[in-house]
Amino acid sequence: MVIAIEFDGVIVEDKYPAIGEEKPFAFDTLKKLRKRGHTLILWSRRTGHLLDEAVEFCQQHGMEFYTANKSYPEEELDKDVSRKVNADLFIDNRMQGDLPDWGAIYQMIKRNKVYQPFSALNESVQNPGFFSRLLKNIS
Repeated sequence: MVIAIEFDGVIVEDKYPAIGEEKPFAFDTLKKLRKRGHTLILWSRRTGHLLDEAVEFCQQHGMEFYTANKSYPEEELDKDVSRKVNADLFIDNRMQGDLPDWGAIYQMIKRNKVYQPFSALNESVQNPGFFSRLLKNIS
């Protein structure tokens, strides 16, 4: 599966344009997903040197992504145009509903239950909202 993961607010605390603290277990989970054969794309509102800083931060934590803000490494981007990437799953904190912790995200992907509402995996989510409905369509 190709998974696009937002940087600010998902991998690290959202302190944009600064880089926040790592979210608990974010890098450990991402490394496990990569080891299981998933293709991981760093997907961010960051561009230019801010994106370079995010990529370097991830590398310093032992995480190499397939690419950043692109569907494939050779893709040419216009730095002033919004980036869309081709992915099977998007992990983003800006979608409606609460983002579960990384343990729940990993279990959902490992069990191939991306269609299952997050509330079934993470009891702290009261209203799974749009994110769960979106994931229900992916299988």
